[in-house]
Amino acid sequence: MKKNQNKSKELSPASVAGLTGMQSVRATFRLSRQTIKTINVVASQLGIRQKSLFDHLMEDVENLAAVADEIQPSAEQEEERVHKTFVVSKKTLILLEQISRTSRASRDVLIECSVRRLQPVIEKEQEKQEKRKEIAGAFRNLVRKGRELLETAGENLDADDPVFEKLLAAVRYSENAHDQIAAYLKKGEDLARL
Repeated sequence: MKKNQNKSKELSPASVAGLTGMQSVRATFRLSRQTIKTINVVASQLGIRQKSLFDHLMEDVENLAAVADEIQPSAEQEEERVHKTFVVSKKTLILLEQISRTSRASRDVLIECSVRRLQPVIEKEQEKQEKRKEIAGAFRNLVRKGRELLETAGENLDADDPVFEKLLAAVRYSENAHDQIAAYLKKGEDLARL
């Protein structure tokens, strides 16, 4: 009986293959500086690892292969490319190599094509960033007014007055939130330059 229980706890060959595909490997590509920057900024802005971004980009294999067949890099693009090593999953690297062989497009071109497909996501995030800036500006004015109100309260109420204490706590909380919002907006500044 015990032998059967242990067998049921073993991973199936499909599970083992799936886990093997998730292994991290290093792969070097020759990409344009713009593509490298886009990968870095998008992963950072979305709060995901670059490895996860590569996995996502390789999900639509048929579409990627069709696009890769049509696009070939020009000599000018070749000169602009630099070597960059990324951590990718073994599965993604295998897919890249398979598509590269069947489409006769290099892995580098496939990555470039994949990153171009991120343009709608980038544009949407750029629009959100502009709205965030507007909202942050309005909030900055609210924080300033809160400080002014606290100053008035300090002139008219004692420091241990419950209303003054609550207002002080609210202003401090708002200032902290404002600082966090400002830090997040600063992180998104690179997005505007894509």
